[in-house]
Amino acid sequence: MVETALVAFTTFFATIGPIDAAALYPALTAGTTDRQRRAIAINGTIIATIVLALFNVLCNVALASLGITLPALRKAGGILLLLIGIDLVFARHSGATTTTADETAEAGRRADISVFPLATPLLAGPGAMSAAILLAADAAGDPLQETIVFGALLAVMIVTLALLLAATRLNRYLGVIGSNVISRVVGVLLCGLAVQFIFDGIRSSGLAG
Repeated sequence: MVETALVAFTTFFATIGPIDAAALYPALTAGTTDRQRRAIAINGTIIATIVLALFNVLCNVALASLGITLPALRKAGGILLLLIGIDLVFARHSGATTTTADETAEAGRRADISVFPLATPLLAGPGAMSAAILLAADAAGDPLQETIVFGALLAVMIVTLALLLAATRLNRYLGVIGSNVISRVVGVLLCGLAVQFIFDGIRSSGLAG
């Protein structure tokens, strides 16, 4: 139970990227009042939570309808998470965990960024969606594990909201170096989890012999 919670929390934390989101948030909300920034952070976090929760809850139905097996999902999800982990270790930003340059530029022309690009793809991006599906599929059939995974998602989103609300002070305190150090540590953990997902997928598919 504790292992499931730690794996789910670490995976969601790495793929949702609360620290990266907090680092970008002041720039994305430049020119807005404190009240508007709070409202955007709250709305964006709620929308992202709903999106990821839907992926988490409906994953088994979607996988069954598409004919995707759990071993295949474990291997594919593990590879994607490994790539994200590598990006985090080398402090590189990709479209899987943050906004692209074009998305950031378009956001600058919008008055309300709570849906785009904050909720998606900054928080509920491809990496986070894949993690939600993969973790839910792994826990399928076990109500306790499913509850733990969903609880881990909610916990990460609460942390994300707190960091967004304190984004300006957080950036001033951590700086670029501090943020990168945390991202690298989380990236190493995510790489380990991703490789384990791949191993589990190979083992459960019978390819390991």
